Amino acid sequence: MIHPGRQAFPETPSAQGGPVVLAAAASGLVDFIETQGGDVDSIFGNCGIAPEMTTAPTLQLRLAAYCGLFEEAAKQTGRGNFGLWFGQQFSPRDLGMWGYASLSSPTLGSALENLVGLFRYQQSSSTMHLRRDPDGRMHLEYQILSPAIIARRQDAELSLGQFTNIIREACGRHWSPLEIHFEHPRPADWRQHEMAFGAPVFFGCATNAIIFDAALLARPMPGRDLKLLTMMQTCLESLGSRDQAESLVDRVRSAVRLRLTEGAPTLEQIAHVLRLSPTAIQRALADAGLGFREAVDMTRYDLARYYLQQSQLPLSEIALLLGYSELSAFTRAFTRWAGLSPRAYRSGILQH
Repeated sequence: MIHPGRQAFPETPSAQGGPVVLAAAASGLVDFIETQGGDVDSIFGNCGIAPEMTTAPTLQLRLAAYCGLFEEAAKQTGRGNFGLWFGQQFSPRDLGMWGYASLSSPTLGSALENLVGLFRYQQSSSTMHLRRDPDGRMHLEYQILSPAIIARRQDAELSLGQFTNIIREACGRHWSPLEIHFEHPRPADWRQHEMAFGAPVFFGCATNAIIFDAALLARPMPGRDLKLLTMMQTCLESLGSRDQAESLVDRVRSAVRLRLTEGAPTLEQIAHVLRLSPTAIQRALADAGLGFREAVDMTRYDLARYYLQQSQLPLSEIALLLGYSELSAFTRAFTRWAGLSPRAYRSGILQH
């Protein structure tokens, strides 16, 4: 029998080493934890990070440990929206060279283009895009790609808060977006999100995004300084690319995760998305000791365990999030993987 916390599938290469983020993204975290009544040493210790590491902006932190810091802080302080409020109070200048490169850009449009273009030096195995939708609205999108990082709600909420504050540099501190999108399910205290952003907030979306009026792109940045911009770009580039090559197995599992709400994807569908042949995907999975169906099940199982920790999510909604049309199908699959039902698994977690 597989008990909560044990692994039902073979470990893939992505679980070792892993992507990184510059420590500037955690600037001020120690003080914020203390203001929320948290135990700094306990929270950092449980994540294997020394608190003083957050004071060295160009130091690399493992992205999984960084995300874990905020999840652990939310748990220990009892504040489920810990990341949301950390991001809202975060100054863009505390993002270090990446933040200053945006703030010193001439317009908001160029500031966001620099934010996206230099992102690979800030954080790896993640993506940022700035795009215009058919209605002419702009989407600033952000998402962690690494399938090994399952618990990333706090990171998504703090990150969109940080990016919103960059836009507020040009538009005023009371500016609000048109919409906010999050990929994670709706939390219990979701109304605080609408209060924080001053906008409708949608959950269970394809990615995390800030939606705003395209006319804002022409707004001048109050801190524009082309010499500083050039200096920040040069310094970031001198660090070398932080982007570690994603394994094909990781790319497959990321693609599967993004399409689960539409049902379990087929090998052919994933091959089309990745622009690879089904044979190439099967070969890469076989090298990792996996078949395609097993990779889908592994992704579903990882997500299922994460969702079951969120007591406000009904089992029927979890089933839909994992691509099952019926709760009974999810129950049978989870019982096969874990050796106990989803209800029993959740009960065991909540008792600890």
